[in-house]
Amino acid sequence: MSEGKRINKYLAEAGVCSRREADKLVEAGDVTINGKPAENGSKVYDGDEVAVKGKKLKGAERKVYLAFYKPVGLVCTADKSEENNVMDFIDYPVRVTYCGRLDKDSEGLLLLSNDGDFMQSLMRGANGHEREYVVRVDKPLTDSFISAMEKGIFLPELNVTTKKSKVRKVSDVTFTITLRQGLNRQIRRMCRAYDYHVRFLKRVRIENIQLGDMDPGSYRELEKDELAELKRRVYGKDRQNT
Repeated sequence: MSEGKRINKYLAEAGVCSRREADKLVEAGDVTINGKPAENGSKVYDGDEVAVKGKKLKGAERKVYLAFYKPVGLVCTADKSEENNVMDFIDYPVRVTYCGRLDKDSEGLLLLSNDGDFMQSLMRGANGHEREYVVRVDKPLTDSFISAMEKGIFLPELNVTTKKSKVRKVSDVTFTITLRQGLNRQIRRMCRAYDYHVRFLKRVRIENIQLGDMDPGSYRELEKDELAELKRRVYGKDRQNT
């Protein structure tokens, strides 16, 4: 690193956050280099000591990409005051964080990584990355409801109409839905708009990464080939939207 790395890239590669979030940390005065406040554009050189909110960083670690089966009851937060937080549950030897959320009452596939730029691209809503869910509701499905879920539903509380999605009826009360956006509690809100209540919700796929036969609470490192394909999709769509 003789030529130095920009502070935002350094923090992203150290798994702290994305470059965009790193810029915000720097602007807030939360980042120091050798004890002095960093500025956007500052560079980090070999031997420099970088700290975020007073905590010294060890430098860039190997990139880690995990598939995790989040069970019901876990909260997607790093807040240690939340007893059932994902980060304490994982307790992975390398510091990772989650890419996108699943609410406390939902279960299924959650991706975790220490690659800040990758996570930012994956979570960016404009990129339209596919996320597939299995949903069970409290009463029989109707053709009109399935059609509305596919075409998009206006959510007055968010003042937005959901994008088109793929929906497949599995049983009288169960369906799969593939979304390309990630609004807060989106599926539950869409169902409530038609007086349905979700009884079970599981995310089974993110792009090419499948939950498969993983057990709740288990995690695994992504295989080389599936990670390469995921990155191809993520960065390909990212470039299309820049």
